[in-house]
Amino acid sequence: MSYGFFWWSLIFTTILPKTGLIAATDTKAMGFYMLIWGVFTLGMFVATLKKSPLILVFLFGTVVVLFGLLALYFFTGKLSVLRVAGWEGIACGLTAIYTAFAEILNEVYGKTILPMGKRPFFKTLSSN
Repeated sequence: MSYGFFWWSLIFTTILPKTGLIAATDTKAMGFYMLIWGVFTLGMFVATLKKSPLILVFLFGTVVVLFGLLALYFFTGKLSVLRVAGWEGIACGLTAIYTAFAEILNEVYGKTILPMGKRPFFKTLSSN
């Protein structure tokens, strides 16, 4: 739900100013907006380190990097940062699609159809 609200709030901050209902958000405010979401996502990323499949760790890690890059772009205005963020966002999105398919298919078939990455090296941490 949190990320659903992110998308809704992003739509409102980018589309409503075009209707004249609210003032446009400046780039520095957008930088802080992305930074705050990056901090939230960092907390979610840390939570995945305990027991989650590796694909979820990777997914949340890429989202943290994406929000960091977007914040950096809004603070600096450098198009090279935005281009890197775009490519990183594509990798993040593809990871999210794979994760969604893996979770659904593995659950429906009751076996591993798409691997999500087992975590035997964290076994001792998750038992504490």
